[in-house]
Amino acid sequence: MQTIDEALVKLQKSKFRSRFHLTEKDRQYIEKKGMDTIRTHAADFVAARLAPAEIPNDGKQTPMRGHPVFVAQHACACCCRGCLNKWYHVPKGRALTSDEQRRIVNLLMAWIEREYKTGTARL
Repeated sequence: MQTIDEALVKLQKSKFRSRFHLTEKDRQYIEKKGMDTIRTHAADFVAARLAPAEIPNDGKQTPMRGHPVFVAQHACACCCRGCLNKWYHVPKGRALTSDEQRRIVNLLMAWIEREYKTGTARL
């Protein structure tokens, strides 16, 4: 199993995944809400949109923008069960365990925190 740092390095090598960045609006939202609230949102999104065994709109359930977690999900290949399977070998057709959900949230938050700290927000 790879570490968060290993996953982030691997994701940066992807032309598609590396193009995602927080916008200034995302950064302002994080400043207003705080990282604890963003983590809660991430956990809620993962539980509702990724964790079920069957997702009727899999591959289309995560918007490309509108919330820092959505951007992170695409940057980290945690946007749908197809990407989770391709990048992390998480099987489709079964519910995610609580440990898998926790690890996904930790990865998303690590990406958000790094992106937030580097100040590379886009307009």
